[in-house]
Amino acid sequence: MAKKNVKKERKFGKGSRPCRRCGSYGAVIRRYGLYLCRQCFREVAESLGFKKYQ
Repeated sequence: MAKKNVKKERKFGKGSRPCRRCGSYGAVIRRYGLYLCRQCFREVAESLGFKKYQ
């Protein structure tokens, strides 16, 4: 019975890449090897050296 509750290891797709900071699997930014979800990226972008251009 316990075998049913074990999550399958994902090799590709959304479920294979969690955010390094919070662990969510949603919109993860992979560019430049960041692997941060968009919410975490907005919080730390300036400290990483990203600027907002208008």
